[in-house]
Amino acid sequence: MLTRFEEALGFFPKASNHLYALCDYQTLIKRELSLPDFIKIVKKYDVKIIQYRDKLNLNEIQIKNLNYIKEQLDIPIIINDKIDLIEFADGLHLGQEDFEKIHKNKTLAIKLIRKKIGNKLLGLSTHNEFEILEANELDLDMIGLGAYKGTQTKDVDSILGDKISYLAKISKHPVCAIGGVNIDDKIENINFNVVGSGLYGQN
Repeated sequence: MLTRFEEALGFFPKASNHLYALCDYQTLIKRELSLPDFIKIVKKYDVKIIQYRDKLNLNEIQIKNLNYIKEQLDIPIIINDKIDLIEFADGLHLGQEDFEKIHKNKTLAIKLIRKKIGNKLLGLSTHNEFEILEANELDLDMIGLGAYKGTQTKDVDSILGDKISYLAKISKHPVCAIGGVNIDDKIENINFNVVGSGLYGQN
């Protein structure tokens, strides 16, 4: 029986560093790139999944952008944080603090989230062994794990470096490496390389 993630992707996401593109609207503007430019890059590099993150636009613009991306690409689109926009995406990615805002008890938080998003994909950011083991007990489809390396776009408390491969191995869920990841990084036990600025710079 296929998992939700396998159904959405159309294949089994084995640990082979598939590309997961981060479409950060603020970074696109900074790089003077349009959404059509982003779509071209995604097609060029055979990206398997996209996460849309937008801290700038009103919801109606974000909905328009999500619909445009979906029209252009036949791959899952994950929305970052905005659970109220789940109707226009194939899944949701949340950070640890986002879960805590919903409920301090993560098991109860998951139940509340699932009530809202149904059978759509759900990812959670993790940073250490404790958070991964906690995630193993939750109804998730994937985890983000990082930061792999330092990044100019986000302040991070800890850099995992090579330790990321050991940590990924203990996850029951497919693992998406985050933070300073490049297109061609070969990281053991990692299913997806989540590439943000590194992807935008490749056009």
